[in-house]
Amino acid sequence: MKGQEQKKYYEGIYRKNQKGFGFVRLEDQEDDIYISKENSLNALNGDRVLIEILEESNKVKSAEARVVKILKHEKDTIVGIFQNNKNFGFVVPDDRNFGTDIFISKKDFGKARHNHKVLVKITKYPEKGKNAEGKVIEVLGNVNEAGVDMLSLIKEYNLPSTFPEPVVEEAKRYDNKVDKKDIPNRVDFRDEDIFTIDGEDAKDLDDAVRVEKLQNGHYKLEVHIADVSYYVKENSLLDQEALVRGTSIYMLGRVIPMLPRELSNGICSLNAGEDRFTLSCIMEINENGDVISSEIVKGIIKVTERMSYTDVQAIIDNSNKQTVNKYEPYISQFKLMEELAHILKDKRMNQGYLNLDIPESKIDLDIDGKVTNISKYETTFAHDIIEQFMLTANETVAEKFFWLEAPFIYRVHEDPDIEKIQELNKFLFNFGLKIKANKDNIYPKEFAKILEDVKGKEEEKVVSNLVLRTLKVARYESENKGHFGIASKYYCHFTSPIRRYPDLFIHRMISKYLEENYDVSEKWIEEHREQAEDRAKQSSEREKIATKVEREAEDLKKAEYMESRIGNEYNGIVSSVTSFGIFVELENTVEGLIRFEDLGDEYFIYDEDRKRLIGEKTNKTYKIGDKLKIRVKSASKLLRQIDFELEELERN
Repeated sequence: MKGQEQKKYYEGIYRKNQKGFGFVRLEDQEDDIYISKENSLNALNGDRVLIEILEESNKVKSAEARVVKILKHEKDTIVGIFQNNKNFGFVVPDDRNFGTDIFISKKDFGKARHNHKVLVKITKYPEKGKNAEGKVIEVLGNVNEAGVDMLSLIKEYNLPSTFPEPVVEEAKRYDNKVDKKDIPNRVDFRDEDIFTIDGEDAKDLDDAVRVEKLQNGHYKLEVHIADVSYYVKENSLLDQEALVRGTSIYMLGRVIPMLPRELSNGICSLNAGEDRFTLSCIMEINENGDVISSEIVKGIIKVTERMSYTDVQAIIDNSNKQTVNKYEPYISQFKLMEELAHILKDKRMNQGYLNLDIPESKIDLDIDGKVTNISKYETTFAHDIIEQFMLTANETVAEKFFWLEAPFIYRVHEDPDIEKIQELNKFLFNFGLKIKANKDNIYPKEFAKILEDVKGKEEEKVVSNLVLRTLKVARYESENKGHFGIASKYYCHFTSPIRRYPDLFIHRMISKYLEENYDVSEKWIEEHREQAEDRAKQSSEREKIATKVEREAEDLKKAEYMESRIGNEYNGIVSSVTSFGIFVELENTVEGLIRFEDLGDEYFIYDEDRKRLIGEKTNKTYKIGDKLKIRVKSASKLLRQIDFELEELERN
């Protein structure tokens, strides 16, 4: 008789589905582990759990497990809608996957009123089929009141929406003028023509540029970045608060900044006509786009003009006489920027840079925060100029400090998994395309070729989206592992220290090396190596939350916009096929779901390999990239969801 097999236990985060079952993803594994409702132990969405594997994965199905212990509940507060039933109440959570409504006894109503958004403190977690219990600790306002939707997201994710008074006081100690005592220690660039190029509404300007043609035919590219670490000292209150936040969060008309505005819009922002301290990366670049020499210095600049992408593009295209006349003295400099950016971009494309042209949404709001229009965010070559200059500076800085073996935070984007590439190839087969790769040889150039092949074709957007889903998510690490998407061996984030903590951290490292003339003690290096590891992990976690919040803010506003357009008809393209229906994306970037029941009377079989649905009787297929005419069936801002139906089906 065989001895009893060793039980396998693992820790992971539980993600609950509205239907009651859920999944756990382990840190070192790609595939999710299935947890049935009966085996969930009443775990809630986001809980850290200990699981026991019941069945290992195989080719047919994923692994299955049961939750044996809830190690830590993710949330002790929940945002939702208060429902008053006179003697008691319920709060229906905004997070539909949370897993339970929250029972509120009458004594714990606080000032909550029926159909108001509230913040609830959980006093008892669910057990043995009973609901969670809680008390209302804050009333956010009526569901339809201006700003309550964004405030709800802030509370749901426990975002720090205001700065503690001592942090603000620390920021206020710096007025809007640089410390003259430190000017002699810096390279003075104030006599040069230097420009910021940003969106019209940008307020925190942390990068400025200048290009010059040298006598040997090479280019001199100067990238000047706000010296935020001069003001945000290590372990200061400002630094501790910035680390907790990790990044600025942009929520459609509302910003939750990493640093108080006294710094982010004031002394750290490279405002035109003002003296500002910088960390400056000066590069000599040849006609092939190679950086042949570089230097990083502490500088002082005075920005000549605050330019917008629109104005720079108008100058490049010579499309607006008024703009061209206004900036006439600097036209040759912008033309030189365009020339260098083309060289850098061409070189990058030849290396296998993945030019994923996936448009962002431009969501216009009125004064009350209501959506007035949704469209694609249009980008021009003026955006490319800044992107290419920033990428080049980031690579140059990363390579230099990699070889110095300095404590550092890199932006890491590892090679995609070969299994994911094989899945993608099954779909690309429909278009006569294939990515050549094996376990030991996965090159960005192969992906870049595919993107080039579909450029300008109807399937371009769909293929770009699928390539994006095949790639891993970029993150921060203290160890350099290269960046697949940029086809770069060395990469870091150096250019946005006002809004990203990793940039601020590496500015601090760079400053130390400059101050010590690159002779830094081993003790300091070891201390900061550990710190780099810790800060990279924290920054990656905060970035995930920021991305999720920004996406949910968009989804919410898109659903709000479509609520008043129910019954309208639009042309769209199938963006995703699932086992429960097809997602269709409209020209304005709004996406909705056509459920199986809205595809007519026929039963459809889901072909996972080819990402398509096949009608059982007629063989009618729906696949990614198909064009469809749809009708808006329903939309719910509260559920953050939009449903479509096929226009060709008769109305009931």
